[in-house]
Amino acid sequence: MLNIWEGKKVRLRAILPNDWEKFHENDQDSEGARFCDAIYFPRSVDGTKAWAEQEASKVPQGDNRMLAIETLDGDLVGSINSHSCDQRNGTFKYGVAIFRAEWRKGYASEAVKILLRYFFYELRYEKVTAHIYAFNINSIGLQEQLGFKLEGKLRNMIFTNGVHYDEYVYGLLRSEFNDV
Repeated sequence: MLNIWEGKKVRLRAILPNDWEKFHENDQDSEGARFCDAIYFPRSVDGTKAWAEQEASKVPQGDNRMLAIETLDGDLVGSINSHSCDQRNGTFKYGVAIFRAEWRKGYASEAVKILLRYFFYELRYEKVTAHIYAFNINSIGLQEQLGFKLEGKLRNMIFTNGVHYDEYVYGLLRSEFNDV
């Protein structure tokens, strides 16, 4: 039986309360946090447990979702989310974060393809965009490998490590999606 949420390397699933430990460990990687979003104040173990519990019991809000990425052996390796979902216009945004020890193994690209396949072929979305920080060379490469087109540059949008950086907007249409 084929599972739409599973690829050759990873599967996407709901976040579970017991995922807290891996996410808490990942919170200690400040450079990884900078690539994905921002460096935040430290979170306690209890805070991370509460976050995982909240994510696990969260009531869906439209098509906005955060999902865990795990290997087919059941190892949690990161997360992916859809957000800013606009059903009327058929557009959404996504973000993906892989734990540093799992970088460069193809998990991100497969997870993105699984998510896009669902949004394009099951929910009838027409376009996805990704906002990438100019210093995140690996993520830029991922977008381009997946067929995304650079659609714009927002100047000096991100401030981190004492410097302002541009933010790139990449887009992909359903007709451009190659899910092989």
